[in-house]
Amino acid sequence: MIQMIWAMDENWLIGKDNLLPWHYPKDLAYFKKMTKDASVIMGDMTYKSLKTYYKTKPLPFKKIYVANILDAHYEDAIHVKDIFEFIKTVDEDVMVIGGKTIYQLMLPYADRLYITHVLKRHEGNVYFPKFKLSEYKCVDKKIEENLIFATFERVKS
Repeated sequence: MIQMIWAMDENWLIGKDNLLPWHYPKDLAYFKKMTKDASVIMGDMTYKSLKTYYKTKPLPFKKIYVANILDAHYEDAIHVKDIFEFIKTVDEDVMVIGGKTIYQLMLPYADRLYITHVLKRHEGNVYFPKFKLSEYKCVDKKIEENLIFATFERVKS
């Protein structure tokens, strides 16, 4: 199963210069809870960004895949050069954790979405790619101060 997790504001903003444009402890706790001990896939820039937060500690994931069309070596991750081949051959549940390009490429294959809706506008320069949320059904929603944690599952046709 391909799952995705991200937070976005009212304008679909997800980033500012390869960092989060906000700091909501409840959102960070949710992200950690949902991804801890999970197999994750991310782009090279997201990987490098996470490394700035986890300078002296290992990333808290079961298995890490990093998508990069360039030749690359990651001491704690598996390099994925062809994301479409990866999608065809992966035999485990994988959580997509960013960034924009990886979300855009993986979205057509995602079965479940974990979206944190940030109920304020923020400054930034990276936006989540537009898609039809109507292709998904909301199966869970929790409202917190300034945040809505929503889980969506793809509608089977």
